[in-house]
Amino acid sequence: MKVFETQCTFDYSWEEVTTANWRKYCPWNDKASHVTAVDTLSRSVDPATGILRTERIITCQQSAPRWINALLGGKEVSHVYETSYVDPVNRKVTMCSTNMTFANIISCRETVVYQPLKSAPQSKTEFSQDAKITALCGGWQKVKNGLEEFSVERFGQNARKGREGFEAVLEMSRRVFGEQKEQQRREQMLS
Repeated sequence: MKVFETQCTFDYSWEEVTTANWRKYCPWNDKASHVTAVDTLSRSVDPATGILRTERIITCQQSAPRWINALLGGKEVSHVYETSYVDPVNRKVTMCSTNMTFANIISCRETVVYQPLKSAPQSKTEFSQDAKITALCGGWQKVKNGLEEFSVERFGQNARKGREGFEAVLEMSRRVFGEQKEQQRREQMLS
């Protein structure tokens, strides 16, 4: 098993980040053009805790090298199963995802957490991400290690692009919501 880990701070409030998170794969994010569909399977709120639980399937246009697709019998499309938990009381979002495509060959289990930065809880959000990647295919350990190393490297490249794209979504969300709030304020003043 190989592990990828990263952390960063977004210069946006937790409320802004959690709201924009639902728009992560929208046209504002030019780094996520490989995502072709996001289907919500279920959404519920636990009445005791207030935690919103959402299950989604994310469909992507696969960018794996052709030799991997040929070797493993893969297709151009891949699917990821995601479960997210939004805890408004503790101000924490936890997202857990796992690959559905090639799941019998390689397992990728990702966890992402967004929570207010302790030193600036009203204006900044801490982001942490880890992925545990395990080759499940039989055979030589060297082949398994190579597949895991390739996957961790690719995951890191995609994570970097994902952060850049999400920053664009956050920036656009702040601008659009700011314009909407200003419009509402003007309308209230006129009435």
